[in-house]
Amino acid sequence: MKVVTVVGARPQFIKAAIVTRTLRARAGVHEVLVHTGQHYDDNMSEVFFRELGIPAPSYNLAIGSAGHGAQTGRMLEALERVMLDERPDQVLVYGDTNSTLAAALAAAKLHIPVAHVEAGLRSFNKRMPEEINRILTDHASDVLFAPTEAAVANLQNEGFGDRVPLVGDVMYDAAIHYGAQVEPSRLERLGVEPGAYVLATVHRAENTDGPDRLTAIFTALASIADAVPVTLPLHPRTHKALERLGLLAQARERLHLTDPVGYLDMIALERNARLVVTDSGGGQKEAFFHRTPCVTLRDETEWVELVTAGWNRLVTPTAQHTVAASIEAALRAPTPAEPDAALYGGGASCERIADVLLGASEGSPA
Repeated sequence: MKVVTVVGARPQFIKAAIVTRTLRARAGVHEVLVHTGQHYDDNMSEVFFRELGIPAPSYNLAIGSAGHGAQTGRMLEALERVMLDERPDQVLVYGDTNSTLAAALAAAKLHIPVAHVEAGLRSFNKRMPEEINRILTDHASDVLFAPTEAAVANLQNEGFGDRVPLVGDVMYDAAIHYGAQVEPSRLERLGVEPGAYVLATVHRAENTDGPDRLTAIFTALASIADAVPVTLPLHPRTHKALERLGLLAQARERLHLTDPVGYLDMIALERNARLVVTDSGGGQKEAFFHRTPCVTLRDETEWVELVTAGWNRLVTPTAQHTVAASIEAALRAPTPAEPDAALYGGGASCERIADVLLGASEGSPA
């Protein structure tokens, strides 16, 4: 079986790394890896291929940055050419980026089956480009690999019936596999003390493109840093937004800003932080995987089970005092109870995905 796997952005590199390892260990699978180039600089792309042992892509489309329409259109055109040349049996896509949507559309129009890893997530906020991408990808897909029971329910409510295998979350598989490779010495190089800092990440467009929200977030983080140091690997989009608002110098003075970090460094930071503060979907889960409480800087989350279990708190970041109060409350709170061991698939999601793709099972976990 020939599988074309399409990736383009940091979260997809991590997910594909662990699934690719599993697929390529199976007899009869030939995988063709395609990188759209949506994330293209070293800190956001190449470092992940190097440290996660991802095979060099067979194609690098080098699409780069552009508006949503232009970027997705260029990807669609280039991916169609790849698929016509390769004639795969399956196209495998991940998550909710423009690369995901373009690959799903290209394959569907060529009548090539599409398999979507991380299907069924819903924020129910269509102002988010990610929400549009994942809804359209799900409805163009033939196999929908759901990571959670909530995702299965969402897809069933949209008419997909029982053809949605609950496989768990491949990010949990990745956290287990790569987490075993992270040495304590990484923290010293990153300039932090174990258990003595808050780790923050901010990159989502709704926050970086909203001056009031970004100001509220960074003034709150600065106030928290008076009591607990705040380390923040700075996304390029956030760097530009802070410059536009004249907040970059203050952020550098009050917070421990770093360049974007690779996945292994991020594991070390998440595992040893007192608290994670993020607007990242993946960051919420990674914090939980390493049993670090989290505050999420968004109006809603797709990972509702973490809020229910007490590992995640949602705060709408429109006012400095509400953001700071949520962070302070999370720092004071006791450690949440340990959740069900089967949450997110228990570390066997990739094997279930490989089984389904190869027709070895119906895809339902035991």
